[in-house]
Amino acid sequence: MLTLTETKVHLRVDGTAEDASIQAMIDAATAATGDYLNATTALDETAAAPIKSATLLMVADLYENRERQSEQQLYTNRTYERLLNPYRIVSV
Repeated sequence: MLTLTETKVHLRVDGTAEDASIQAMIDAATAATGDYLNATTALDETAAAPIKSATLLMVADLYENRERQSEQQLYTNRTYERLLNPYRIVSV
């Protein structure tokens, strides 16, 4: 769904030193987005713009906080949820 190149542009990262780490973050964020949406199939190239934007938000958060240890409570990203909620499959 997200390419390494477009994600690096979003993160404002030049060079290739962190490519493997960024790709791992893309994979993790894509999987987490799929889980949040309760998607039964993998997210693909045709994913809606809000889904891609939400996934980029998560990658950016993982990238910016990759070394963070926190003693305080972390909160949910409401923008992430608002972008994804219209596409979420809710089972009853």
